Amino acid sequence: MHDKAAIEKGVEYILHGLLGPEWEADRNYSDTPRRVADFYEEMFRKRGYATTTFPDDYDQMIVFAHHEAYTLCPHHLLPVRFDVSLAYIPHGAVLGLSKLARLIENHFEEPILQEVLTDSIADELMKRLSPEPLGSAVLVYGEHSCMQIRGPKTTARIATQALRGVFLEKPEAREEFLALVRRAG
Repeated sequence: MHDKAAIEKGVEYILHGLLGPEWEADRNYSDTPRRVADFYEEMFRKRGYATTTFPDDYDQMIVFAHHEAYTLCPHHLLPVRFDVSLAYIPHGAVLGLSKLARLIENHFEEPILQEVLTDSIADELMKRLSPEPLGSAVLVYGEHSCMQIRGPKTTARIATQALRGVFLEKPEAREEFLALVRRAG
C-alpha cells in the first residue's frame, strides 16, 4: 500500500522548490499533489494474478510479441515506455495466453530498471510453468525520457534480452524467436 499523504507532501515540496510559496495561490496547481499521488497509485498498483496452466503436448515455441508497458525510471522518476516480447517452449503444459500480458504487467508495482525487468520476466516465466518449459526468452526495447529530455538528449532505444534454457544453448532457437518478433512488429 502506498502512502498517498507522503506522496502529496513530497509533491508540495517539489512545487515549493520550483515556484516558491506562490504555487499554492495558483489555481493551476491547487489539486496537483493529489492528482500526482492518484497517478502513482494507479501506475504502481498491485496486480496479482493466478497462473492458469493447461496440461498439453504442444512442444513448439509460443511467442507473445510487442506488449507496450510504462513505468518510471528509478533514477530520475521520469517515464519509460517498454516494448516487451517473450517466448517459451512448453514441456508438458502451456500457460493461459492472457496470463502472458499479466506476467509482464505484474512487474510494474514500482519503478524498475530495464535490465532487472528483462531478467525477472524470463525467470518468472520459467517458474510459473510446471513442468518447467524448455526455455524462455525476453526482448525489451525501452524509450527512456530521462535520456530524451536531459543528459544526452537522444531518441535511441535501449534493447535488453534475457535467455534461459534452449534459447541460451541453441542459437537456432534464439534466431527463430528474434525472427518471429521482427515479423510481428
